[in-house]
Amino acid sequence: MVHLIQRRRWIFFLLAVGAAALVIFTRLNLQGKPADRPPDSISDYAIASQSAFNDPTNFPIQQSVDSSLYRSVGEWQGRLILPEISERQDGTDWVWLEVWQTPLAHRELIGKKVKLTWNDSPELRAYLQAVTKDVNFTADAIEGQRTGNIHPTRLDRQQQVGALRSLAGVRPKDDMVVTLEQVTVSVEAGQPLLQISQEPIQISGRFYALVQILSPVTGGEIPAQCPESQPCPSSLMRVRHYNPATQQFDGIEEVVLIPQVLAGRDGVFQSTPRQLERSPAGGQGWYIYGAKDRQGRFVVQAIAPRSLLQLQPDEILFGEEAGINFLKQRSWHKMPDRKGTLQKVLLDPSEESTETALSHWKEGDRALVLHLFGGIGGKLAEPIAVPGTVTGHFGYGWAEVIRDPFTQALRFEIRYQQVYAHNPNGIVAGTLTWAEYMGSLQRGWLGTRPVSDTLIKFDPVLLDYNFDGTVLSPVRELQQQLNITIAHYRIGDGTGAALVKPALSCVQDASQAVFRTIKRIEQQVRDSAIIQTWLRSHPNDPQTLRFQQLVDLGRAIERELAPLGIVRADWQQNSDILVGIKRQQNFAREDSLWTQLLSWRTVLPRVAHDRIAMLFLERGAKVWVLRTNQVGGWNPDILPLAPTQLLEQYHVIPSTFSRLFEAFGAMPSFKDWLLTLGVLAIYGAIALPIGFYTKFIHWDIAYLISLNWLQRAGFALKVFLVPGISEEVLFRVWLLPHPTEGVSLSVWLAWAAFSLMAFVVYHPFEAVTYFRAGNPTFFHPVFLSLAALLGVACTVVYKLTGSLWAIAFVHWAIVFVWLLFLGGASALIHLNRSDRQTQEIPPQF
Repeated sequence: MVHLIQRRRWIFFLLAVGAAALVIFTRLNLQGKPADRPPDSISDYAIASQSAFNDPTNFPIQQSVDSSLYRSVGEWQGRLILPEISERQDGTDWVWLEVWQTPLAHRELIGKKVKLTWNDSPELRAYLQAVTKDVNFTADAIEGQRTGNIHPTRLDRQQQVGALRSLAGVRPKDDMVVTLEQVTVSVEAGQPLLQISQEPIQISGRFYALVQILSPVTGGEIPAQCPESQPCPSSLMRVRHYNPATQQFDGIEEVVLIPQVLAGRDGVFQSTPRQLERSPAGGQGWYIYGAKDRQGRFVVQAIAPRSLLQLQPDEILFGEEAGINFLKQRSWHKMPDRKGTLQKVLLDPSEESTETALSHWKEGDRALVLHLFGGIGGKLAEPIAVPGTVTGHFGYGWAEVIRDPFTQALRFEIRYQQVYAHNPNGIVAGTLTWAEYMGSLQRGWLGTRPVSDTLIKFDPVLLDYNFDGTVLSPVRELQQQLNITIAHYRIGDGTGAALVKPALSCVQDASQAVFRTIKRIEQQVRDSAIIQTWLRSHPNDPQTLRFQQLVDLGRAIERELAPLGIVRADWQQNSDILVGIKRQQNFAREDSLWTQLLSWRTVLPRVAHDRIAMLFLERGAKVWVLRTNQVGGWNPDILPLAPTQLLEQYHVIPSTFSRLFEAFGAMPSFKDWLLTLGVLAIYGAIALPIGFYTKFIHWDIAYLISLNWLQRAGFALKVFLVPGISEEVLFRVWLLPHPTEGVSLSVWLAWAAFSLMAFVVYHPFEAVTYFRAGNPTFFHPVFLSLAALLGVACTVVYKLTGSLWAIAFVHWAIVFVWLLFLGGASALIHLNRSDRQTQEIPPQF
């Protein structure tokens, strides 16, 4: 047995070495900084602050706009102001709000600085207890500042910093502009007091309008710098307002200021008005957000293409396979050629007609948003931390179907709950409107990055459950867990630095919030006798069936978040803290090779996005995909780069790497094992009669008897590794598209045919090259037929399970039985005429 697998051990050795090298390479690179920065590097936020239109004090508080042309962004608006240190000693979480906009009943508050705090409720008290921390900057925070990131400097060495103070104090200046919802107005010590139950929403602009952008004003205000060649186009732009009476853009014409922002420290302009009037995305008009400056000009601070938010898809794809194929293959295809364009695709896995697919989206409907953006390429490409990999960013949000106040047509309104690390742009983790996060001329990603917002409508997640008065709300629970993570991010969990590492990143911590949501719901159901009794008493009630779908989805998501079946210790500890199992308040955050492997599907944003979206599609969810590719004014110095899997820009390497990890991480379920055993039974029902009839196989246990129990166990392990693991990796995992890749059935079948042919031809080839003991057995027609049948069996199992473990088990079981029970050993032990030495039995088939 000593030399049993020496002739083929090198295959498995190379696989192991290659996988280890990739893991080490990934870890070393992903822990590096996104870009090497000189000490004391200026931030993009500091550069932007040089422009007057980014200063809130440049806009009078008292504003008068034509209400037939402009709408208010929100009933309550204002600027958050961090209290002075002497005012922060009462131990409560409150800030000042400079009031800009109110409902009619409270107009007297406009222009005043009033106290803003939280309503008093058990839920909010628990939330504040979970997020309130002392802040003391660590070396990471200080280093982050020196390299140009915006950290909450004004909160350093402050005690008991809560969610409101972290929001007001995260930037160096009081320029956090927000809108409030569900506001209670009262009086405290003779002064007005505003109380809220949910986090303020970050906004860009006080008013918005729907316009068609016509052309720059000749001889207007010319910026000193802009993309492309000089002279720069005027920042004054002629626009024509939408006319509700005619439903056309033939309303009042106006001149607005669409400022040219300054270039960032990398030379990239976050937005530009150059050729904005020619943008293919503006065919249905633009929403412009802003306010009047002291000169009385309407200054645009954010834009949004109307067509992106309309419920009018460019394409509708029916069926689960077509939807997955779009997400995995088509959504990010040929990115440079799509610069400046947008796309809206409706995916419906259960309907078959356009009318019925659209009928599922009605006014008031909500959707979960999976947000994903890619990278910046071209002449001014951003540095890439991992060669061949564009990491991008992943986050969650919420969409609602509303009736547009200008057109009365249905459209989407999107808000993000962004778990976002400290950065040079001054983007702040929190709840942000689409206009602030995407459309902001100074901070938004609309003009510089390719972006996908995947809107998912799945009732088991979006609807509440009422079990005889006990209410369960998955949406509210997820929002709460995201808010907890967001508040921790703003202050770096007390360290002043929200770091980005493979296992400590926006995508990882957003995913951890989902994990905590699942655990919280499980805990609520487990602890509630009312819920359990109701479910048992109403087994066929629509609510019970919907709840069963929620449970199934939760288990599937948990398997995705912990693909190896082992939950990260820090995730489990944080979950236990929030459900009351553990008393300590500090959250655990661990970054190591082990934690990366335990949650590897959420290390890269693209992988996390695609896997979560596919889980919903597989369960019949209705999905919109809204895609933009550097939309807005034209900047020829940048190109959109798709977010990728690891090393995907190298084309061949990422497929082998991602396929290996997907197949390795797909642990078979009980159903998968039943299917695998069924395929094995079918194989045996076909192969055994053929083998016995042709006398290719016969009962022979002589070799088995010659081995003791320890040798038999070692032999079984070696057969599982080679050929079980090694050949299945070579001929199935690396050659066949993994089921999660979403390729069309015709493409998959073509690869399956090639894989099968290569698998069969491989055996005679090795018999005449490096393993001559296989000659003449590996040329026998029955052997080749049964090998082909084995390849078919493994291919079917792989298509249905996507698991390396399942197909390796099939391969191992067949080879092991053949070698030790059906004459395989005697077929491969024969005298080699060239060297007259007896060959050992190789574990192969």
